[in-house]
Amino acid sequence: MSSVDQCVALEDSEDALVDADRPIVIGHATDVLRDRTFRTIFFGAFASNIGSWMQNAVLMGYAFSLTKSATFVGIIVACQLAPSLFLSIIGGWISDLVDRRKLLIIVSLEQLVFSLGLAAITRASDPSHTGIVLMVLAVGLGQAIYAPAYSSLLPSLVKRENLPAAISLNSAQMNGSRVVGPAIGGVLLHLVGPSWVFAGNALTYLVIIAALMAVRLPPRVGFDSPGTRGLRQLTVGIRVARGDRVVGRCLVTIFLFSAFALTFVGQLSVVAEENYGIAADSAGYGLLYATFGVGALCGALSIGTLLAHQPRPRMVRIGMCGYAIVLAVFAVLSAPAAAYPVVAVLGFFYFAMVTSLLTTLQERLDDAVRGRVMALWIMGFGGTVGLGNLIAGRIIDATSVTAVLLVNSVVALLLTWYADVRTPTNAEPLAMAPAD
Repeated sequence: MSSVDQCVALEDSEDALVDADRPIVIGHATDVLRDRTFRTIFFGAFASNIGSWMQNAVLMGYAFSLTKSATFVGIIVACQLAPSLFLSIIGGWISDLVDRRKLLIIVSLEQLVFSLGLAAITRASDPSHTGIVLMVLAVGLGQAIYAPAYSSLLPSLVKRENLPAAISLNSAQMNGSRVVGPAIGGVLLHLVGPSWVFAGNALTYLVIIAALMAVRLPPRVGFDSPGTRGLRQLTVGIRVARGDRVVGRCLVTIFLFSAFALTFVGQLSVVAEENYGIAADSAGYGLLYATFGVGALCGALSIGTLLAHQPRPRMVRIGMCGYAIVLAVFAVLSAPAAAYPVVAVLGFFYFAMVTSLLTTLQERLDDAVRGRVMALWIMGFGGTVGLGNLIAGRIIDATSVTAVLLVNSVVALLLTWYADVRTPTNAEPLAMAPAD
């Protein structure tokens, strides 16, 4: 992840307050959005993410309808997400050495070009599977560089007392795009076909590029010592995680959850078609994905509003347990009408848990080690999902998607017990950098 001291995680991954369990004040969201720079980048990212979720949802459905292979879907998901497992540290290191705004513009242009390449390949009646994989991998590589550089901007754009509101806002932005994108993609898929959806995503990169060019970014925050640059960040993050119980449990939880309990996110097109009879290339599938996004949006917002006064470590375990139970229900149901409300509740518990876990982790971190620890979060939150889906795809083809999701449910239930991320009474206020 980013080597800037105040770097934050992918997708809804900004800093939180240091004081444990301090409630989020709703009014802070308004304060944050009053800032022109934050507001411009925030809405530019929202538009770009709508395009990304248009492409993600349609691409997974298109991949399954093209091959009827969960393995191929798993390969596509891995190409999208697995690069962040290996390149988040490199992306953060690069963003520390060069002008961050120029880097973001260049990488956005790279993703634009390869999204157009994907659109060109899929115009053929019998498109090259290898070509699709390579184009998706190129976009995934760009995102692995883009994400840590982009996320490192946000802490410097808001006052520290407004950081919890930024978490809720960014979660709302990401999950709002998860609602709007698939819904638009599902409609466009039937009206103009998949290649035009991918071309539309390419155009949305121009919005974030224009937003970045329209603002003047604050200067970067320096390192606590020159020796912590580059891959040294990862070593420090691991040492902090080993030395602080809360940090360690948060990171282990997100790694295990993303790898072994989150298969349905990548294989939703397979679940829709095989369990519910909803065609993977239909508007019904796009609506299913969008409904999941509605639930995730509500779950993320609830942590910053209705549930703001609830202890976040408690919400982690409640969210994890709720996710495990609802995932099991989602796995065994077969009625299409039931799929939509159930996947909405599943999305709610999923992102309520993730947002609570992220905030709990951020509250434990000192600014001097934040970026290096959050490098591990971004690897777990994004990268392991791709690898998990790659493995799960082959198992689904050999068994069934229901069997895999039920195993995921059991893993989540076990993590409910493990994810005790309460701060010990005798703990230091913050997780600090360990002495060399």
